[in-house]
Amino acid sequence: MADYKEMWKDLGMDLETHDQLCEVLPQAFTDVYLSQENRPENMAYYDFVVSEIHGVRPAELIEAQKKGKKVFGSFCIFVPDEIVFGADAIATGLCGGSQFWVPGGEKVLPTNTCPLIKASVGARLDKTCPFFRIADMYIGETTCDGKKKAWEILGEDVPMYVMDLPQMKRRKDYKAWAEEITDFKNTVEEFTGNKVTADSLKNSIKLINDKRRALQRLSNFRKNINIPISGKDVLLISQIAFYDDPTRFTQMTNALCDELDKRVEEGVSVFPKGTKRILLAGTPLAIPNWKIHNIIETSGGAVVCEEMCTGTRYFENLVDESKDGLEDQIDVLAQRYMGINCACFTPNNDRIEDIKRLCKEYKIDGVIDLNLKFCNLYDTEGFLVERELKKDGIPVLGIETDYTDSDVQQLRTRIGAFIEMLD
Repeated sequence: MADYKEMWKDLGMDLETHDQLCEVLPQAFTDVYLSQENRPENMAYYDFVVSEIHGVRPAELIEAQKKGKKVFGSFCIFVPDEIVFGADAIATGLCGGSQFWVPGGEKVLPTNTCPLIKASVGARLDKTCPFFRIADMYIGETTCDGKKKAWEILGEDVPMYVMDLPQMKRRKDYKAWAEEITDFKNTVEEFTGNKVTADSLKNSIKLINDKRRALQRLSNFRKNINIPISGKDVLLISQIAFYDDPTRFTQMTNALCDELDKRVEEGVSVFPKGTKRILLAGTPLAIPNWKIHNIIETSGGAVVCEEMCTGTRYFENLVDESKDGLEDQIDVLAQRYMGINCACFTPNNDRIEDIKRLCKEYKIDGVIDLNLKFCNLYDTEGFLVERELKKDGIPVLGIETDYTDSDVQQLRTRIGAFIEMLD
């Protein structure tokens, strides 16, 4: 990584502690990613992004701020980036995926809070992540109780706006979410000084849809019998999608897909014939959480689909681009986002149907239902998910983990036995 110490210093970061993180990440990335064989050449872009993860993109965001743009940081795929870009501002993801940040979060949160929330709070309060220092405003949401309380704590340190997501999907809930998006638009307009117009929102809807289209195209390659790209690589791309420049990300992902087209024509697979095809369902995997994919793909399995916020929930279903009026555009935004089947909703039978559908589309041999420790929503819903999949004869393994490596051997044993059982 180039020398960004002056930039980090200007952001008020704890350089000494941050250096400890910078020392660990390159080796972890080498072990998990660079040790793979026969990777697509266009993965070089994403490798570069990770090698400069706290440098290149933060520098771009700071440069944009110098030109008057605001940066909004969010933690959930329900926050509509279209509104932010429609106000000529920039949206970036902020979810923490490293154990390195968890102790910082535990200084102010109960230990029995999920690691994603603890890491996100720790990254801000310990001043060890430039993205958390750069964002001018954080956008929270009410998808779980842990997050709602965390926003109150973060709100003492940084401007915070919280969107109230309905927990059911009745007609009045769709209307309520459209009203929330309108309120969010008004807040963004006031904070940036820029109006979201019908034209600017139409353009930003297409901008984010294009990113979704590229991710859909990438995901479709994994439906082939010959799998031209590893699950680990696709996970990395999904994680980078949350904070990279959307136009550049779309271009680079489509360039990768062009290469994968040729691989499919030539019958190239990065896995041996007969490798068991695994669908991962459950809680999101924020960067740099690569643990479960690495265990599966070094234990005889191939991850070919993620029914997660860092997977199909993020890119499936586009926003209707045909609307010209602002009110209609906000309505179709509400419809698209309310179509996400998060465990925060009740009832949530559509999520189970989604998983069954994905099992057919991706020719799945088995499902691993993953829960981040202390995520009560997905943990509780896991009972229904696993029961219904078993009714359909779909093998399923439920596992719970956190960001530490203390359970790697135990998970490797359980996952390896599950994959063997699929034979």
